[in-house]
Amino acid sequence: MNNHQILINQLIDLAIREDVGDGDHTSLACIPLNADGKARLIIKEDGIIAGIELAKLIFNNIDDSLIFTPVLKDGDKIKSGDVAFYVEGNSQSILKAERLVLNFMQRMSGIATKTNYYTQLLQGLPTKILDTRKTTPGNRIIEKWAVQLGGGVNHRMGLYDMIMIKDNHIDYAGGIENAINKVVDYLIIKDKTLKIEIEARDLKELNEILKVGKVHRIMLDNFSFEDLRTAIKLIDGKYETEASGGINEKTIRAYAECGVDFISVGALTHQINSLDLSLKAF
Repeated sequence: MNNHQILINQLIDLAIREDVGDGDHTSLACIPLNADGKARLIIKEDGIIAGIELAKLIFNNIDDSLIFTPVLKDGDKIKSGDVAFYVEGNSQSILKAERLVLNFMQRMSGIATKTNYYTQLLQGLPTKILDTRKTTPGNRIIEKWAVQLGGGVNHRMGLYDMIMIKDNHIDYAGGIENAINKVVDYLIIKDKTLKIEIEARDLKELNEILKVGKVHRIMLDNFSFEDLRTAIKLIDGKYETEASGGINEKTIRAYAECGVDFISVGALTHQINSLDLSLKAF
């Protein structure tokens, strides 16, 4: 089992403990213990569906005798009225899982839908959309999963899987050259092979970075279109390039047309509306 699977299982366990506590007393009180039922997930809003595989895991965790039958698959385009899956078996178990499934799937589908919208704005261009670490604490693994399902690309998962030297690191380390060299030395000492990204706040800092080298990607933060085009020419394909900072749906294509490899958009995960879904008995 890889680290992602472990995190997902831990998240499901925590969510169940948070919601169920010592029992779903409403269902326990009014539904016979051995009663069986059926339910279906109904789509109430157009978009991209995400979280079907996660829903299956949740139902299986609650009660592994439940029968889960997917109709759609994660990443499919959906329209209001579609059915995503059917589930049947113990009625109490279905109700116990209902809100957990909806909470995860509605948010994941909202993220996937927004990500897909942004990727469509860049249709025909090679620039890829990246997410960020601006995620809901504890839910990063599923929110970044949703970005992938919407056609985006995950940036680093956390502080542990990539070196990212940002403005505060540069200031605390005593400058760009010092920051880069200390990072390179650290990776050698720790025998790690992490990629190095560094942020440039302006063309002056970019030139300092280019003089030192030793990085894999340069983040061009809050650059004007003119400066961004100049930066891309200066970098000349030697390093990957990423644009960030205040980029929205109205400006994203213009940024991409400057020639950057990646554009990071924090709004993919921290400024989204959940998609409207409903689990109904039938």
